Amino acid sequence: MKDAKADAREHNIEQEYDLDAPPEKVWRAISIAEFRENWLPKAALADPDAVAVIPGQTVRYRLREEVPPFLESTVTFTIAPNAAGGTSLRIVHELIGAPSARSGRTAANANAFSLLRAA
Repeated sequence: MKDAKADAREHNIEQEYDLDAPPEKVWRAISIAEFRENWLPKAALADPDAVAVIPGQTVRYRLREEVPPFLESTVTFTIAPNAAGGTSLRIVHELIGAPSARSGRTAANANAFSLLRAA
């Protein structure tokens, strides 16, 4: 049996970047709507306001796809100063309801398709 947390992590996208800009500048770019809209437009957001904020450190937004199946997700931006005097930016994009929405479970009666490799 799969662990629910491990299954959810399979549907996450995690990225880390080291930026030359100071943390204050990066924080403005991810938290102030006028700056954020240059790279993350309001139309991509399910809600224009942040879901959660830890000032100067973390901000989380809800996103919704415009085409079916209209999946929702959250994207969390976390910043911290790095050793080079710039900023470490961590982005985690999580699909909401991923384990139930895209479960890899097979039927109890084993009516699953078998794929064979052609020679």
